[in-house]
Amino acid sequence: MRRVKSASDERLARLLLVLGIAAGVGMTALGLLREGGASGRLPDGVVALVDGEAVSAEAFAQIEAAVIAERKGAPLDETQRQRLLDRLVDEELLLQRGIELGLARHEPSARRAIVSAVVATITSDAETSEPDDETLRRFYADEGDRFARPGRVDAQALFASTVTRPEAQAFQRAAEAARRLRAGEDFAAVDAALGDPQTAPLPGGSLPLETLRQYLGPSAAQAAATLAPGEITDPVRGGSGYYVVRLVARGGGEKPPFDDVRQEVRAEWLRTQGERALGDYLEGLREQADVKTRLPPPAAREKKAAP
Repeated sequence: MRRVKSASDERLARLLLVLGIAAGVGMTALGLLREGGASGRLPDGVVALVDGEAVSAEAFAQIEAAVIAERKGAPLDETQRQRLLDRLVDEELLLQRGIELGLARHEPSARRAIVSAVVATITSDAETSEPDDETLRRFYADEGDRFARPGRVDAQALFASTVTRPEAQAFQRAAEAARRLRAGEDFAAVDAALGDPQTAPLPGGSLPLETLRQYLGPSAAQAAATLAPGEITDPVRGGSGYYVVRLVARGGGEKPPFDDVRQEVRAEWLRTQGERALGDYLEGLREQADVKTRLPPPAAREKKAAP
């Protein structure tokens, strides 16, 4: 008869899996090792059997090498190596207990770890195959937009300070400036009438978007990036006031020479190979699986209280 999982069982498993090894588990593991040694030989390449599940010598060697590296090359004595083996057995005990309690399916962090491990297994081969130069050049020619440098913009910025006047007044000045600019008034005249001096005025001419961001802040730069030439932003709050930006002109993104971005092209090609391998694998799983789906009703939106 299958034992029903209790709430205390699940709490215990979570505690052990998240916080570490309990002292009693280590004693149990040590007893298992001794019993295994007394009852018979282990298979080749196996350092422990835990309820029939093998702990491989390769796994032990990897962890031992990592510990030795942490100790700057100092080897482990037999007592330390035994502790290391005990820890691997403890880990296997906890893994089996977690699976028994269904944590692999119901614990979000465990589900993510397992899914990530499977994805890494599927994509690793595809992402380690080395493409030749012809393959990369063809990929660059077909997908060149992925590697284009950000475009440049020529913009003007008017600033209404919230340091020298109340917030509401600064916003009103910025809004009035936007209205007058959209009506066709000269930018310099509107700036003189409604704008405040800027600590770092925006340089004239064509600038990269990153430079615009450094001068105006991310919000104003993002608003300006969406404009067509001649358009005006609404007032955008910056660190110490409101900006109104007029886009004068925009330059398209530049496609750099292949040799300048070869490593970027290679990395992107490898990533797309991994994505393709994962997509093909998932398609195969779906063909073999019996999948039924139904979208639940949309979540009810909370009604806003009347002001």
